[in-house]
Amino acid sequence: MTQATHEHILIIDFGSQVTQLIARRVREAGVYCEVHPYNRAQAVLDAGFDPKAIILSGGPASVCDAGSPRAPQAVFELGVPILAICYGQQTLATQLGGVVESGHAAEFGRADVEILAPSALFDGVWEIGGRYPVWMSHGDRVTQLPDGFSVKATSENAPFAVATDEARRFYTVMFHPEVVHTPDGSKLIHNFVRKIAGLRGDWTMAAFREEAIERIRAQVGTSKVICGLSGGVDSSVAAVLIHEAIGDQLTCVYVDHGLMRAGESDQVVSLFRDHYNIPLIHADESARFLGALAGVSDPETKRKTIGKLFIDVFEEKARMVGGAGFLAQGTLYPDVIESVSFDGGPSVTIKSHHNVGGRPERM
Repeated sequence: MTQATHEHILIIDFGSQVTQLIARRVREAGVYCEVHPYNRAQAVLDAGFDPKAIILSGGPASVCDAGSPRAPQAVFELGVPILAICYGQQTLATQLGGVVESGHAAEFGRADVEILAPSALFDGVWEIGGRYPVWMSHGDRVTQLPDGFSVKATSENAPFAVATDEARRFYTVMFHPEVVHTPDGSKLIHNFVRKIAGLRGDWTMAAFREEAIERIRAQVGTSKVICGLSGGVDSSVAAVLIHEAIGDQLTCVYVDHGLMRAGESDQVVSLFRDHYNIPLIHADESARFLGALAGVSDPETKRKTIGKLFIDVFEEKARMVGGAGFLAQGTLYPDVIESVSFDGGPSVTIKSHHNVGGRPERM
């Protein structure tokens, strides 16, 4: 089964630092999903991405500000279920005729929601009259619901903590069900994707592995690939996966920058050369890195310096290999989130990790 044949969900990203956790919860429910920034979502739909449901993420902006992000109006007319989280709830309410206001009590942290009425969203999870812990993070709040919506749960500072239009299958929450601080959040997302949207749950990590190998082979063809290898989990998984796809067309480059723990470099080289039998270049560049960092005290400058040097070394080794058409790397997703918004989205940079935000401008 190819990626295209999986039932799938579109997650529209408004810049939340935890949008990828939404994707993780959806995938844990066995459902394939893709995250796209709000300003590219319409193009994704126009290109033929046919979601069985849509999730609107949180975000740092205020819907009360001029020019703040909005979902494509078309998503409300597709006839598919929508789950709107935090900022997603606010923009949905605004776009469908409700009212959102600033100046009310902001919340960041734990809150308790009280269940007032039944909803398919928390069927089998929460009971009417019960109080349940959730995680809030918002400055604005909905003060008037759009037509067709009713309140299902409230909290002390969120009178519309859960508001739904059950007929249209639109479900909005002021809290963040994707984070572990909302203990039942994953169950709510599971309800949405499996019960409300009715998706089969036919996506697995085994399927991902097979499809990733197929895509790598198709993309690379007969070219060679240079993989930046650190010995950590992320780059190691990427290297092994690529090697399964294209064999010795892959050459790993391990850059020894002089900042590793004692003996680690020998372990990395031995593992990949002797155990995995992957072609490996061990580039001892410790003097180069330590020299460039000498006297540098600003952490952001250090990270960008390291990022530039890594790319310089990879390009040099690519010329040695000859015919390398691709540079591969494996990156822990929190590094991407902290460094730069996902695929051009609106999230705010926290710090530049060397292999993401620390890369040269041309990349």
